[in-house]
Amino acid sequence: MRTVRDARETRTGRGAKTKDDVPDAPGEWSAYGVLLQYLRKRAGLNQQQLGDVIGYSLEQVASVEQGRRPAKAAFTVAAERALEAGGVLDALQGEVDRAKLPRFFRNFALFEAEAVSRFEYEPLLVSGLLQTEAYARALFAGHCPPLSEEIIDQHTEARLSRQKLLTRVPLAELSFIIGEEALRNPVGDRDVMREQWQHLLMVGALRNVEVQVMPAACGLHSGLNGPFVVLETKEHQHLGYIESQDVGCVVHDPTEVSAFGLRYGKLRSQALNGVESARLIERLVGET
Repeated sequence: MRTVRDARETRTGRGAKTKDDVPDAPGEWSAYGVLLQYLRKRAGLNQQQLGDVIGYSLEQVASVEQGRRPAKAAFTVAAERALEAGGVLDALQGEVDRAKLPRFFRNFALFEAEAVSRFEYEPLLVSGLLQTEAYARALFAGHCPPLSEEIIDQHTEARLSRQKLLTRVPLAELSFIIGEEALRNPVGDRDVMREQWQHLLMVGALRNVEVQVMPAACGLHSGLNGPFVVLETKEHQHLGYIESQDVGCVVHDPTEVSAFGLRYGKLRSQALNGVESARLIERLVGET
């Protein structure tokens, strides 16, 4: 059973906080921490000893055990090996990562992780699944109201973790239509944008991924009402997702989801095809 003394283990003078000091820490982080503490005690180690073995400070180990800070994948890999955990910590890592996401997005992220297909139209920004770390970090850094550095780190890590869907086995069928304005909108500096364009070319070359650009000169089209996602679950249920101003909504109604699908099909026919889109992005890279 967890003791107060053990929960407050910390480097002399540092004064680590307890879970009670962080009211909104996700339950997934606390569950992981409780399990980590059990495995550590079973192995006969204190927090300092575990930290020494896996290459983390006592404060970092204490923070994870107390549910104040989420474990990163590298932490879990090291702890699994040191504690002979048998995969139980690794099994929780996906939930830990998902809890780093903004609250409004977490429900949809559950469906997304196991999607059979996922089609997205995004007129103003590069899709989160296609973003580089620098691009994602620049977006979170520009959030209003401002986010703390810790939250920016967590949201960035979670966004990059979602990108496992691009290469997950079995492969999902993925399609992205990005507005030309999104590609020309300078998020971060020129180096950030150049890296982002190059990344789009690399991801677009994957055999299960199609990246299309909606040209700015297209005029009236069915995507002017805003971004949306159409997703098929592994049970072959079709869902929609819309998001604006930090509010997200999973759409279940078959009639509404069908309308999303029709619009997406229309947008695919109006956007540049894959080859033409790649050429446009290559030109952008060449202009920097």
